[in-house]
Amino acid sequence: MAASNASKVQSLYSELNRAGQNGDYQRALNAANKILKESRNDETAFHCKVVCLIQLSQFQHAIKEIANNPALASGLMFEKAYCQYRLNRIQDALNTIQAVGNPSPKLKELKGQVLYRLEQYKECLDVYKDLIKNTSDDYDEERATNLSAVVAALQLWQQEPVADLGLKEDTFELSYNKACLLLGQGEYKQALDQLDLAEELCKDGLEDEAEMTADEIEAELGVIHVQRAYILQLQGKTEEAMKIYNQLVKSRPSDIGLMAVASNNIVSLNKDQNVFDSKKKIKATTADGLQHKLTSSQQSAIAYNRCILMLYTNQYDQCRKQLQQLRVSCPDSDMPCLVEAALLCREKHNAKAVQKVRDYIKSKPSVTLQVKLTLAQLYIMQGNVSEACEVLQKLDADTYKPGIVSSLVALYTNLDNPEGAIQVLDKAVEWYKQEGEKQSELNTLLRENTNFKLKHGKSQAAVSMLEDLRKANPDDVRTLAQLISAYSKFDPKRAQELSRELPPVAALSGAVDVDALETTPLSLASRQMKKAGGKTEKMETAESKTAASIVKKSRKRKKRHLPANCDPSVTPDPERWLPMRERTSYKGKRKTKKGAIGKGTQGATAGSSEMDASKPSTSTPSSPRAGSATSSAPTTASSVAGPSPRQQKQGGQGAKKKQNKKKKGGQKW
Repeated sequence: MAASNASKVQSLYSELNRAGQNGDYQRALNAANKILKESRNDETAFHCKVVCLIQLSQFQHAIKEIANNPALASGLMFEKAYCQYRLNRIQDALNTIQAVGNPSPKLKELKGQVLYRLEQYKECLDVYKDLIKNTSDDYDEERATNLSAVVAALQLWQQEPVADLGLKEDTFELSYNKACLLLGQGEYKQALDQLDLAEELCKDGLEDEAEMTADEIEAELGVIHVQRAYILQLQGKTEEAMKIYNQLVKSRPSDIGLMAVASNNIVSLNKDQNVFDSKKKIKATTADGLQHKLTSSQQSAIAYNRCILMLYTNQYDQCRKQLQQLRVSCPDSDMPCLVEAALLCREKHNAKAVQKVRDYIKSKPSVTLQVKLTLAQLYIMQGNVSEACEVLQKLDADTYKPGIVSSLVALYTNLDNPEGAIQVLDKAVEWYKQEGEKQSELNTLLRENTNFKLKHGKSQAAVSMLEDLRKANPDDVRTLAQLISAYSKFDPKRAQELSRELPPVAALSGAVDVDALETTPLSLASRQMKKAGGKTEKMETAESKTAASIVKKSRKRKKRHLPANCDPSVTPDPERWLPMRERTSYKGKRKTKKGAIGKGTQGATAGSSEMDASKPSTSTPSSPRAGSATSSAPTTASSVAGPSPRQQKQGGQGAKKKQNKKKKGGQKW
């Protein structure tokens, strides 16, 4: 009976082996179950069963089998940790691995993957260094790739630089990780060049595979395109970045993490514009399982942008709900406080926003610079400039950054407090000298400090800093000139001594002939040329310019135009420029006297004899014809001699107008 069972088990093992070699894991699983039915304590069959479940992606079932059979699963810690890792139970997988006293190389490999997912990059770096040092097999290239990814993550996400490990860049993955490392270091141009190399290597590798189509190759290159767009966005080339993002979103990649990153970056570029497009794009950042594809920093950025978008669309209640989720998911982040302050300002509660930020700063042992600067900005919005200055002066070492110093000087100047601004500049200079920071920044502060003091009449106080600037750069003529100018205000003797160190005029002027330049008069044409930007087709020589400027051109006088009927022998009317009502010949407006109607018999008119054509008329016309010298006005010297040119001209024009006047046609019915 035992012999028959043994032969049956042997045949089942043969079947299990054939199924495993053929990749038929379901058939292999059935064979393993039959073996365990015949022999319950067969550890090899149980191990094969767990492996088959893993190959069939039945990770939960595999963990359950391991938990139900602890005696048979004592040596299956790798399989258990791997199933937990695949089920995204990352911390449980790490606990399982750490429970093993002397882990095998494959368990160390898994530990490195687990630590990377937990973002414990320092421990992960030590694991891969140990593996590369003590292991040599066909997976050396993959270990080097993982090591480069850890180094890039340390620099990119935690800003912790790592010494150069001498890794190669001959594969697509290694070159891409190198680009990420350069991105974390702020070397944008070099990072773009490295991405170009990674794209070229990726295309060369994928085109050799006959099964890969053009669309599949483009999908593989998606991660490079998004990274390139992100670098362009950091460089301020927003239009180019937006174009790349939109192209990738339209292609709808299968990687939900890549889609979410591209959509989020489009939302960040849109800001408060094109809100409808942003609301569509933000939906891609809410896909299921996305939290396992992105780092905690990426998830925080997406949640923060979602709150800001709700703020832009005036969805204040939903924004507050999202803020509560942001506080739970990112308890150590300052973003919820900043978003809530922005929300209160949006609702015109600036005082509450100030109080909220102040309480947050008091409740935390340490907050980021961004929160303190936000408080200063809120004070400025309220008009409390002095309070903002106090906040900026309590930033410890950050107070002496050039940007903060510049802001403080501007604020104190706005408060008409130059002494406070000078005190800020002096403290910054002293701090840079003590800490031994960058000499370039120290020189900039010294220069601005001296300029400010000289502007406000503090020449004696500016001298010491000008001396320091001169020591740093003895050949700077500008510093020497400022030093002489400052000494001249209170120590003319010292200024005279320093002026001897100024270079001669010939050294400064070069090949310019100063004497000829001083004697050359500046013509009107040359001034106009300077206004027009100095554009000329031909440059005249200095001699021709001098000769041309000496010859003075005679000024042309404008010809006088006399009226057509003017008689030069006749004296003009002296009252010709006076208004008509102010002339002596003016009699006022004449009133026409009409005959009285209603007196006498019906139909009779007074003075009817005047209308009798048979009687000759002895009276003169009441108004002269145009151009005649006869008038009812009293005779003057000018009228006796003849009409004035103006009167002649007016008379002629009036007659002409009368002749040219046409009779209007009547309306036809």
